[in-house]
Amino acid sequence: MSAETLALPTRRRRRGGDLANRLRPLGVIAVAVVMLLALAALLAPLIAPYDPTIGSVVQRYRAPGPEHLLGTDQSGRDLLSRLLYGARTSLMGAAVVVLLAGAGGTVLALVATWFGGRVDAFVGRVLDLLFAFPNLLLAILVVAVFGTGLAQATVALAVAYVPYTARVLRSVALRERRLAYVQAAELQGLSGVVVTTRHLLPNIAPQILTGAAINFGYAMIDLAALSYLGLGVQAPTADWGLMVSQGQDSLLQGHPQQSLLAGTCIVVAVAAFSVIGERLGGRRAGGRA
Repeated sequence: MSAETLALPTRRRRRGGDLANRLRPLGVIAVAVVMLLALAALLAPLIAPYDPTIGSVVQRYRAPGPEHLLGTDQSGRDLLSRLLYGARTSLMGAAVVVLLAGAGGTVLALVATWFGGRVDAFVGRVLDLLFAFPNLLLAILVVAVFGTGLAQATVALAVAYVPYTARVLRSVALRERRLAYVQAAELQGLSGVVVTTRHLLPNIAPQILTGAAINFGYAMIDLAALSYLGLGVQAPTADWGLMVSQGQDSLLQGHPQQSLLAGTCIVVAVAAFSVIGERLGGRRAGGRA
């Protein structure tokens, strides 16, 4: 039996045992909240009582009641329906940002770790260059060039999140790179691709998940900010950030429901993902510091 096969199962069992302890009890509540939001987004076409984009002037600013459980907005659209459909764009956009940034950051971190030397230095300079652009500023620049929309905003934010992911994963991968099981695999003649994908990647996976969970919340905030500024999701599509923006005038007229409800959904979702990330990692090591 080879040295690395002895080391890896032991490490994974220990991490797996810690996972259950870290998730309880607040983490369980956070997971339940995330699952509830995901189900609401997935089942929105089935459970939403009204079309989220169609309203009626005579239904403007209806108070919560049997016909409209959460009331209506300034255009007479049902707020519950818009919140349910808004969960789809808010969660989907953040998920795309996290997936793209996680994939790009992981690849850069593993390449820099394995080859080292000039490759590591080059990757470091690329990351430093990306660090020079604040997330929202980069997204605004991309939107200014390619036009407004959710797709442009998510791609821009994904690029901006890559250095945060790569920086943390590189430090973790460097520590793993120096351990005996990697050296044993190299002595057996395994290629760098095999060692990286079979051994390094599985052992930094917990850190990848931790950073993804925390960055999911940050991505939701940034995407909501872009929609608030009119650069992300466009009306009449339902989106939580856009609803906060559209509810400003109503707020001044004494109808705070739209902004208040959408803002609450964002806060709850971000808090839940942050708790999950902290429980998975034990600390905020994977987030944007």
